[in-house]
Amino acid sequence: MLQALFVSAGTVALAEIGDKTQLLALLLAARFRRPWPIVAGILVATLLNHALAGWLGTLVAHWLTPTVLRWVVAVSFIAIALWTLKPDKLEEDAPLPGGNVFAATVVAFFLAEIGDKTQVATVLLATRFDALWQVVAGTTLGMLLANVPVVAFGSRFAQRLPLRAARMVAALVFLVLGLWAAVFGIG
Repeated sequence: MLQALFVSAGTVALAEIGDKTQLLALLLAARFRRPWPIVAGILVATLLNHALAGWLGTLVAHWLTPTVLRWVVAVSFIAIALWTLKPDKLEEDAPLPGGNVFAATVVAFFLAEIGDKTQVATVLLATRFDALWQVVAGTTLGMLLANVPVVAFGSRFAQRLPLRAARMVAALVFLVLGLWAAVFGIG
């Protein structure tokens, strides 16, 4: 019964490696050097963002016929697989909200997640699984699994990540999910 939680966590954790929000986590860790408020900010921003995205996914699932939804989900997952192969970059001159580390992290992460592939994946996962809370909890857990080590270990850890290999694995996961949806449906 926890399939939605585990699939959502694994999918987002893989997709997040090398993503712009992971780069943002590294930037915040380097700038503020206060890991706990940054991790708490990532948690709050992700819960809010992914809860909204998951809710949108459940609405979309009710609006579309099962056949249309099946193909929308399949094509979208395959598109995310291709999108995942393209490395993200964080604008060097992108301003960060100053002041409170927690507030800066919440605002920066929430905004960075809008339209991001992990947010789109959350929408799609919510159309695939009936358990919205498991999808949101799973995608949030996946986000934390990918970002907490970056915040905790800073640039030394991030430089050792095999980003290209991680992007390839994440793309493969999205491709498999897309093909699964196309062949077996989303239920």
